[in-house]
This record gives sequence, C-alpha cells and structure tokens, in this order.
Amino acid sequence: MADGSLCDRSAEMIAGYHKLGLDALIGIGGDGSIAILRKLAQLGNWNLVGIPKTIDNDVGVTERSIGFDTAVNIATEALDRLQFTAASHSRVIILEVMGRDAGHIAISAGIAGGADIILIPEIPYTIDNVCAKIAERQRQGKNYSLIIVAEAVRTEGGEALTRTDSLGECRLGGIGQYLSEQICGRHVAETRVTVLGHVQRGGIPSASDRLIGSAFGVAAVDLIAAGQFDQMVSWQNRQVVSVPLQDAIAFYRAVDSQGTLVKTARGLGIYLGD
Repeated sequence: MADGSLCDRSAEMIAGYHKLGLDALIGIGGDGSIAILRKLAQLGNWNLVGIPKTIDNDVGVTERSIGFDTAVNIATEALDRLQFTAASHSRVIILEVMGRDAGHIAISAGIAGGADIILIPEIPYTIDNVCAKIAERQRQGKNYSLIIVAEAVRTEGGEALTRTDSLGECRLGGIGQYLSEQICGRHVAETRVTVLGHVQRGGIPSASDRLIGSAFGVAAVDLIAAGQFDQMVSWQNRQVVSVPLQDAIAFYRAVDSQGTLVKTARGLGIYLGD
C-alpha cells in the first residue's frame, strides 16, 4: 500500500471473477503464477485451467513451456554473433543467460551455438577446470573460447550471486563477471562479459512457440468445454495431454544431469563441470 504496508486483496479478485460471470479462467504462466491462481481458485470456487508459459522451461510434468524455444533462439543467435569478436580479438567471451534456478536455456543454446564451456546450476564446476579447457584450446591453436553460463550458477565456493533492485527484490545476476575476474586473475586469457538479460523475454516468437501455444490454447478450451478443471495442458511425447495442476506445481523440472543434452554436450567435447 502507499504507506508500505501489505494488504491481501484476494477477496476483490475472487469477487471480480464472479461479477464478470465467467465460466472459467485460463491461467497462463510459470509454476509461481499458476500456484497463486490455483490458491485463488480454491478459495473463490473458480473453474481454472492452466497453460505453462515460461522461458525457464522448469514447470513440472511438461517437456515444453511457451517462450522457451524463442529464448533459446535468441541466446543461440547471441553466441553466433559473439564468436566473430572472440575469434578476431583472441578473447574469451562469457554470455550470461536467464533461466532462474534451472540451466535449460544455457545448455540448449550452448550446444546449438557452439559454446566451448557450458555452466549450469545442476552440475558443479571448478575454475581450474574452466581454465584448463581454455588452455587446451589455445594449445590446439584456437585462440578464443565461448562460455555460456546460467544466471543461477554459484561461485566455486557455493555463493549465490544476487542483487537487490529498487523495490527491494532479490534478483539473480553477476556470475558472468565473477567468472571473468577469476579467469583474468589466473592470466589465462583476456575476457569480456555479455549479460543477455531481458532481451530473451521479448521479440518475434519462434514457429515452434507459436505452434505449441496454439495447440495449448485449443486443448485448454477443450478441457473447459468438457468440464475438466484444476488441470494444466502439457506437452509430452509430441502430444498435448492434461495433468492435474497440483502435479505441475509440485514438481520442479531441472536439467537432468544424466540426460540426453548433457551426454550430447560432453560427446562434443564441451566442458560442463564435474
């Protein structure tokens, strides 16, 4: 409120739903948004259906969320553009990307964009091994390296790097600069840092996101028509299915450290950690 105090306005939102005479509400968002809406739905007797939409791709029981593919495309394009500067100036360039607590954007874009080092919060790393990978490339006559790092990666000592914004909210960020200072401090290579930030969250949606968004929308309306509420549409095995909202918000989907993408990156000679 204006005086800095907090006021629970849930009752107003609940009353608004009924005042509008809604048959149902489709909630589009990540696990946090959907969890809040589900709580309101239970309090206010709403008919709710959820659609997963987050670039972090961390909503449980769905392989894809709207926005993830577009964010990966933007990060991949950034790596493509940074490669020329890295090579022509013999530098290590570090690209810090979003993802909240998961490394889905970093590992997908890192593989697609030809990164030499991918650091994600799900896999531990050491600065010595990062530097060893850079030095190995230098011995092979490759005078540059590309590093992509997820914003939630911690320091080698386990410290989470955050900043507090003007509203007092704690935000992830700073791991790219930390890595740069550590690499430079060991006199391994000259480094530069690019923080992609909110550029990943906008722009022209990819064809894949448009298709999945359309499929999710149709499926959500079908659930309402069938009277099936407290459900979320989900992408599984190349099909749209429905899952209980409770399952979607109870399970957090991190990168599988033994999964296909991790095995692919290691097979390509990319340093991931461990």
